[in-house]
Amino acid sequence: MITESIFHKREFFIIAGPCVIESEEIVFHTAERLKELSIEVDIPVIFKSSYDKANRSSITSFRGPGIEEGLRILKEVKERYGLPVLTDVHLPEEARIASNFVDFLQIPAFLCRQTDLILAASSTNRPVNIKKGQFMSPWEVKNIIDKFTSTGNKQLIITERGTTFGYNNLVVDFRGFPIMKQYGYPVVFDVTHSLQLPGGRGTASGGQSEFAPVLVRAAVAAGVDGLFMEVHPEPEKALCDGPNMIKLSALRRQFNEIKKIHDLIKSFGEPARVVNAD
Repeated sequence: MITESIFHKREFFIIAGPCVIESEEIVFHTAERLKELSIEVDIPVIFKSSYDKANRSSITSFRGPGIEEGLRILKEVKERYGLPVLTDVHLPEEARIASNFVDFLQIPAFLCRQTDLILAASSTNRPVNIKKGQFMSPWEVKNIIDKFTSTGNKQLIITERGTTFGYNNLVVDFRGFPIMKQYGYPVVFDVTHSLQLPGGRGTASGGQSEFAPVLVRAAVAAGVDGLFMEVHPEPEKALCDGPNMIKLSALRRQFNEIKKIHDLIKSFGEPARVVNAD
């Protein structure tokens, strides 16, 4: 069980997949390759894709197939490839519906303080990945943790996705990883969204995926528990977040580097504990 390896054994893992469900062909092709790499490199992989992207730059932006069709496709990914599946939810009622189809729920960064959504997701008793808001300090995630665990569910992942200062850019403060890890829950680094240039194209976001290998190496070396990366067979043709997604054909080298760096860092043992970081 992947929940056992993540929350009890604290094994390193990767969340990966296309930003949004564009077609069955793209989803299944990507899932098949991720399954192969997971076995080859021996890193657990959670497949991620969204049935709806509610937070988009423009009213004309592609959002996805919707909850009914999207969950049908994600359920088929589970059945066909044996990968655990994760998807975004935006409303409390979506959490209840999606929990019947997927293994993990995810709360997007802009919604990370929505109490009713957090409580609804937690109450499903599914593991939940909550992305730290681009507007929050690392120590503020303690309030998110307290909300989530108030239902008794302890299966929580916190994901760093960069901090915005406006002007279409995001910055990652690597001090945040040990600060957030001190609260006792897995901390993940969202590589691709940290490279996003929000609204950088006027009616769409831009991105700098060429820096992904550098940030991947740095985050793994900094001791994160896992990585989040959106991947696509042809990012240049993707309908959502193409400029910051990683090309599927580049993943084998990336996965092998991740494994080597993680194993080396793990051999050093845990670094000194961060005390009174806030």
